[in-house]
Amino acid sequence: MPVTRVLLFVLTNVAVLAVASIVLSIFGVQGILAENNVDLDLRSLLIFCAVFGFSGSFISLAMSKWMAKRATGAQVITRPRNQAETWLLQTVERQAREAGIGMPEVAIFDSPEPNAFATGMNKNKALVAVSTGLLERMSQGEVEAVLGHEVSHVANGDMVTLALIQGVVNTFVIFLSRVAGFIVDRVLLKNERGLGIGYFVTSLVAQIVLGILASMIVMWFSRRREFRADRGGAALASRDKMVGALQALKRVHEPQGLPASMAAFGISAGRLGRFGNLFMSHPPLEVRIKALQESA
Repeated sequence: MPVTRVLLFVLTNVAVLAVASIVLSIFGVQGILAENNVDLDLRSLLIFCAVFGFSGSFISLAMSKWMAKRATGAQVITRPRNQAETWLLQTVERQAREAGIGMPEVAIFDSPEPNAFATGMNKNKALVAVSTGLLERMSQGEVEAVLGHEVSHVANGDMVTLALIQGVVNTFVIFLSRVAGFIVDRVLLKNERGLGIGYFVTSLVAQIVLGILASMIVMWFSRRREFRADRGGAALASRDKMVGALQALKRVHEPQGLPASMAAFGISAGRLGRFGNLFMSHPPLEVRIKALQESA
């Protein structure tokens, strides 16, 4: 992991500790617990939650290439079998060189819908995969733009960035749900012997609710990164090709060829309705097209 990513990781952890302390002070949680003789070491709990929160996020990231291949059945191109595969490898190699990253693995997965994704913990050892539907239903220029979009995701370090954000929200979800459980169990229910049923039920419910709210934050960041990857795709191919690729995706009604676990790293994601849009990993295609058309 490069120095910049390590620095970002350290600063993120420091930010978690600082913000959590401020939040606890503002809401007077420590005072409430002290007044009711609740023995809860908030600092140790926060460290515990951060370890688990970030560990889960980065273990998922470390396994992302393996999981992606398993989930989609993507087959890595080791030796091109035809002209199309040769062109794919040459195009990704050129774009990776221009983006300043190592050559990613290039794979094809079987899906009738045009889609693509990029993943991997190290931007110099990433994976870029495209669907059979993408190759069959889109022009070469449009496929080139899609590849540029995915290579830009890798070059921008989007997978690591989202893992860091997920680690932050994981930490807060685990931490705040435990604090809520402790308050209900010890302060409201006056349980003085260990951790009672109030703690476990409240913690579970709070973790579910907070987890849902936290996913909205992660998806918001994911949508912001899509605009940047679109601009990267336009730089590596051309703006006209990138706009054409997005318009082609729009014509096939926002493809759904990826498993839900991989949707955040794909070229497109489906629409879920007004409230459901808050949980979308990608902005609506018309919004992305407009942003590209209006960009300098």
